[in-house]
Amino acid sequence: MLSRFSRFGHSLTRFPYNRLCGTRLISHSPNSGAAGSATVSDLQPSHAKESHGHSEVSAFEKNPDFHGFSQDPIVDEWNMRMAFFFGISVAIVVGGTFIHYLPDHGMRQWARREAERLITQREAAGLPLMEENYYDPSKIVLPEAEEKNTL
Repeated sequence: MLSRFSRFGHSLTRFPYNRLCGTRLISHSPNSGAAGSATVSDLQPSHAKESHGHSEVSAFEKNPDFHGFSQDPIVDEWNMRMAFFFGISVAIVVGGTFIHYLPDHGMRQWARREAERLITQREAAGLPLMEENYYDPSKIVLPEAEEKNTL
């Protein structure tokens, strides 16, 4: 029995026990200089920091509520409002109206109306609602007896 469980030994060592227990292991040792990560300012080349004596200013520093539509804060906010209004409100209203007024998908409503019409027509004529034969047996052409033997 234990020999069967020895097969799982290698896979159990890779099992993340911290997910099972809900604990996380955090190292409190200081980072060494060699293993430390580079900051964003270290990754940018020196010519990108300053161009002709002017440094780039992030749009988020000028406008903390920057939405990405314009550099001007007022225009940016109005563009954001208009984009959300037309993108969400109008799309939901117009899209919902369009879907509501689409023609009958799969002709389900037509099939029900046709079935109700045929039922009232058969009841008025005194015929049964359904016949035992789907096709009229007098109109079915059967093969001859000689053709049956050859097949």
